[in-house]
Amino acid sequence: MNLQFSIIVPVYNRPQEIDELLESLTKQDLKDDFEVLIIEDGSENSSEEVVNKYTSQLNLKYFSKRNSGAGASRNYGMQRASGSYFIILDSDVIVPPQYLSEVKKALEENYTDAFGGPDAAHPNFTALQKAINYSMTSVLTTGGIRGKKKSVGKFQPRSFNLGLSKVAFEKTNGFSKMKAGEDIDLTFRLWENDFETQLIEKAFVYHKRRSTIKQFFKQTFAFGTARPILNRKYPKTAKLTYWFPSLFIIGVDIAIIAAFFGYWELLIFYGFYFTCTFLDSLFQNKNLQVALLSIVTTITQFYGYGLGFLESKFLKK
Repeated sequence: MNLQFSIIVPVYNRPQEIDELLESLTKQDLKDDFEVLIIEDGSENSSEEVVNKYTSQLNLKYFSKRNSGAGASRNYGMQRASGSYFIILDSDVIVPPQYLSEVKKALEENYTDAFGGPDAAHPNFTALQKAINYSMTSVLTTGGIRGKKKSVGKFQPRSFNLGLSKVAFEKTNGFSKMKAGEDIDLTFRLWENDFETQLIEKAFVYHKRRSTIKQFFKQTFAFGTARPILNRKYPKTAKLTYWFPSLFIIGVDIAIIAAFFGYWELLIFYGFYFTCTFLDSLFQNKNLQVALLSIVTTITQFYGYGLGFLESKFLKK
């Protein structure tokens, strides 16, 4: 199998992130040649100077275009890539040295036209970044659907760490114009065209994510608004579990009100859940601050996604 990788990275006003990502790509242990395409999506703070630092170490192509969003920028890059297999990365990831080798090995053993990989928290990340990573990947918070377990049904790759063959891109036309949930939309169209997807567990990246609670709330709110749109667009994919965050936050509000009237049972239940979340995060991260912040980020995630889902479901058509 002749796998020629083209790595596509859209960037918007984040030259420092591109610096860290490119530095990590220079350390790949894969012996094969690969190219890296940086797509500057109308940034005011350009990454070109940073990119130029690595032209002697990497096969780099830099493009600057008018702002059109991450999905359109990924398509722009794939249209100009020379490889046979595209790897989509967010600008806020760091790639471990074995990443490309693991991707190649997995595709040679079990080829699929698309794949997704997990994310992890780098030891140098801040406590808040580690807590956000916990909330986004834990079995207790998301059910492990983002790559923490093998049995997740048909895997839905996420755009921060996603692979797509050139053949599949040309058949599906890549990402849609959706601003959130565009990666899930692509997955559904891949399945409609009989392309297979897989999780490559060992092809993980260190994902810094958002650096403040406000930014994290905004991000999860956008995720929540996307789901009802996807449900309307692909009715057969709708599941009752997508309602869980909304029901969770409604339950929290009811529990607090009930406690004022002396009914503590429901609030005790939520207290038990967050205690389990704290202990699980403490076990995984071995850090008290991260464990405490994991409660905050989990609440933020549920309220962001849940409120976004309800708004999109009932207020926007």
